[in-house]
Amino acid sequence: MLTRRILHSSTFRLVLLYMALVSGSVLLLFGFIYWATAGFMHRQVDLTIEAEIQGLAEQYRQRGLAGLRAVIAERVAKDPAGSSVYLLVDEDLQPIVGNLSRWPTAPVAEDGWTDFTLRERGPDGTEEHRARARAFLLVGNLRLLVGRDVRDLEQTRSVIVGALGWGLAISVGLALAGGLMMTSSMVRRIEAINDTSREIVEGDLTRRIPASGAGDDFDKLVANLNGMLDRITGLMETVRQVSDNIAHDLRTPLTRLRSRLEIARAQQGGSSAEARAAVEQAIEEADGLLSTFQALLRIARIEAGQRRAGFAAVDLGPLLTDVAELYEPVAAERDQAIALEVTDGVVIDGDRDLLFQAVANLVDNAIKYTPAGGRIVLGLLPTASGAEVYVADTGPGIPADQRERVFDRFHRLESSRSTPGSGLGLSLVRAVARLHGATIRLGDEAPGLRVTLALPRRAAPPRGP
Repeated sequence: MLTRRILHSSTFRLVLLYMALVSGSVLLLFGFIYWATAGFMHRQVDLTIEAEIQGLAEQYRQRGLAGLRAVIAERVAKDPAGSSVYLLVDEDLQPIVGNLSRWPTAPVAEDGWTDFTLRERGPDGTEEHRARARAFLLVGNLRLLVGRDVRDLEQTRSVIVGALGWGLAISVGLALAGGLMMTSSMVRRIEAINDTSREIVEGDLTRRIPASGAGDDFDKLVANLNGMLDRITGLMETVRQVSDNIAHDLRTPLTRLRSRLEIARAQQGGSSAEARAAVEQAIEEADGLLSTFQALLRIARIEAGQRRAGFAAVDLGPLLTDVAELYEPVAAERDQAIALEVTDGVVIDGDRDLLFQAVANLVDNAIKYTPAGGRIVLGLLPTASGAEVYVADTGPGIPADQRERVFDRFHRLESSRSTPGSGLGLSLVRAVARLHGATIRLGDEAPGLRVTLALPRRAAPPRGP
């Protein structure tokens, strides 16, 4: 896992870029070294050949062809297998004097230089060496070849190339090893931040990012992030406390008001029908307000992650069956049909009561907005990652530009807000989904709306709708 994170990290990509730059620099440096060494030796060979040519030319001018032959024969006799190469041939390329048995077959450049292979070297006369020479045309169609055996140059060049190759490989290997070590260290510290962030997103606002104590830039970043988290936690606690206080403070007088209205209704008996109807409406309004505050408190507790400790295995098939049976009479009163499409044996990890409430809210919304004679489908499908619970209806649906906003608290599609409800049903569904690490999708049934709740088999980090 760590290796995969390292290879896919931006730090490792920067290391690869740095390694490429280092490799390029090393190649340029080694190229210069090669040019300064092997190139210098090659130029020295050419200068040596030129010096021998100058000496032979001087002898040729002073002593003629006979003197040239005598000088070549003398040099060959002193060192027959030496590094110098001489050959004088006639117009038929037959050897006259020299230490070569025949004229080389390699092509000769316009300036007279040629590179060829010597096969008459070594103790047994079978070794092959590279040679470099320069050819001249003399009077009488005679040809002269003067050169050097460049075996030592080739060996030195091979040693230099091998050393440069190993140097490049070692440089790249050290750069890669150092980059991996640096990337591993940075990935560990970044993963510590990511792990803490995931735990905070799951609801544990007490978690803080650990510092290494090195006092570097990462520790400064960690200190700033922890300070920001402290500030955010303080603000959230303040808002939550205010919301709880408002809900509790208003719920108490509303409960008293409802109790007094019930007492008033009981004392009225059968007196005035209008007064009794007014009392009944007041009780219904009080019940609606109490339900709203109860829903707010419930959403706050869910978003705080207080219900995760009660997670257990939940069989979704019986749960959806219970929801369908609960709402069948309500749908029948509105001349609607509820169809159940359930696959048995789909089990996830979660809170059954909260999941029941979330699915019930989706079905309740579908019943509320589907016209008479409509159809509502409550279904369950197993997936590779868990399960999908969906509620589809034949109502008016939700416009695409409103599908994200419907999860906000108190948001209503109707600007007149004449339909009964508080606008908290889908907010509670989203809170339950986040608690279970699920996602919510809103789709078009043409006509109607399809709400899909994708639940993982095991609890995962919460995500948005």
